[in-house]
Amino acid sequence: MEAFLVSTGVVALGEMGDKTQLLAMLLAVKFRKPVPIILGILVATLLNHATAGLVGGWIAQALGPQILRWVIGVSFIAMAGWMLIPDKIDDDESTALRFGVFGTTLIAFFLAEMGDKTQIATVALAARYQDLVAVVAGTTLGMMIADVPAVFVGDRLAKKVPMKLVHGIAAAIFLVLGVATLLNVGHLF
Repeated sequence: MEAFLVSTGVVALGEMGDKTQLLAMLLAVKFRKPVPIILGILVATLLNHATAGLVGGWIAQALGPQILRWVIGVSFIAMAGWMLIPDKIDDDESTALRFGVFGTTLIAFFLAEMGDKTQIATVALAARYQDLVAVVAGTTLGMMIADVPAVFVGDRLAKKVPMKLVHGIAAAIFLVLGVATLLNVGHLF
């Protein structure tokens, strides 16, 4: 349960103001069809985070426990710093005409998540907890918690939520996880 809850919370906070949340807002404004957009986000996130979780599990098995602890700890601390860097989005409309709302959303979200903070977080969380299902379910739920309201509310959400505060909280969580991992402290959450 810890892996699921931490994964959900970290990704939900980390996704606030992220480029994929901005992408959800842009798609909602452009297409005005929330259901296929939400389904596209869900499928893309499940595919992307399941792959990331498998990589995290492989890393956990390939490295010894001492090396793994340092790699994960440093990764979490690096994520804390990365959370403080705002995201920008590249708008590519070439796929919209060919694949419809669902397909465009699926492709755009899958590609936008490649190497993104939440994908890297999923790798690190899967390596730390070694529970693929709980981590992928949690990170996917976290994405949906952040992105579904963005679809419905659009850019009103971005104007009302202080993104610096949200990113600061997410950075603090990653920092605490990183330091706890490096110090080999048991489960904090």
